[in-house]
Amino acid sequence: MAEVRILDRFAPADVHAVRRLAASVEASTGVPPFGETTWLGLSDGGTRHDLGLAVGAPDGRLHGYAHAAEHRTGAWSLEAATTGSTSELSLLLAEAVVAIGAHGGGEVTLWVHAPRDSDDAAARTAGFMPSRDLLEMRVPLPLAAAPTWPHGVTVRTFVPGVDDDRWLAVNNRAFADHPEQGGWDHATLARRMTEDWFDPAGFVLAFAGDELAGFCWTKLHPPEPPVEPLARGEIYVIGVDPDHQGTGLGRALVTAGLASLAARGTTVGMLFVDADNRSAVGLYGALGFTTHRIDRAYVRAIGR
Repeated sequence: MAEVRILDRFAPADVHAVRRLAASVEASTGVPPFGETTWLGLSDGGTRHDLGLAVGAPDGRLHGYAHAAEHRTGAWSLEAATTGSTSELSLLLAEAVVAIGAHGGGEVTLWVHAPRDSDDAAARTAGFMPSRDLLEMRVPLPLAAAPTWPHGVTVRTFVPGVDDDRWLAVNNRAFADHPEQGGWDHATLARRMTEDWFDPAGFVLAFAGDELAGFCWTKLHPPEPPVEPLARGEIYVIGVDPDHQGTGLGRALVTAGLASLAARGTTVGMLFVDADNRSAVGLYGALGFTTHRIDRAYVRAIGR
C-alpha cells in the first residue's frame, strides 16, 4: 500500500478526492461507502474532532480513504474504503487504529455498509468484532393509513430557536443509551440545522399539554442515478419520551412523518433501525416497510 497521509484539516481538493473515490466504490459495489458522519467532518474542514487517512495513487487520485470522528471523548466512529484488495483495506484500518491511538484512543465503532465476507475479514484482521446490524428499511409512499393520535396530543412543526432546548431534552432521554443519537448538545443540533436538507416543515413535534412527548424529524434525499434514480424521504430521527412510550404515539409519529414526506413529493420512504430493536422493526413491518440493506457496526477498544 502507498504511503498514508494523515489529515486533520480538509481542503476542498481533499473533499473532492474523497467524493471521487466514493463514487468509484459505489459504481463498483452499488453501495455508498461513507455516511453522514464522514461527510459532515469533511464539509466542516476539520473543525470537529476528525481525522482522515488518505492513500494516493501516482496520478493524484485516492485509492483508499478512512475517516475517524470523535463524537464524544473516547468514543469514535470510523469508516474506510479502498478500490484495492481486502489486504489493502486491512492495512488502511490498521493505520487508522494507530492514528486514533495517537489521538487519545478509546472505543471505536467501525461502520461498513452492506458488508461482504471480505469486509468482515478485513475488520477482524484489524481487531474489530461485529457488534450490531442496522437495517435500512423502505416503504412505498403515500401510505393508505393516516396518523391516529393518542387522546389529548397536539401536533405542530419544529420552530428553530424556540424548541431547541425541549427537543434536546427529549432526544437525550429517548436515546440515553444510544451511541450515536444520545448526548446531543446545542452545537450538534445547530450543525444539522445548517445542512441544505434541513426543513422545519418536515420536523413534527407531538405535545401532551405543554410537554413535548415525541417527535419525527424527516429528511429528503434527491435522486442519485444510476444507483438511486428516485428521490427518497427519510425518517431521520424519531423518538418518544420514555414517559409516553406504549401509548401508540410512536406509530402515529411514523405515519405523520411519512405523510409529510409524501406531501413534499417523494414516493419512497426509508429509515434506519437497529436489527435487535424488535418492537420497532415489527412496527415498521406492519406499516409495509421491507429491509433494503443491512449495515454493520464492528467495535474495538484502542489504547493511547
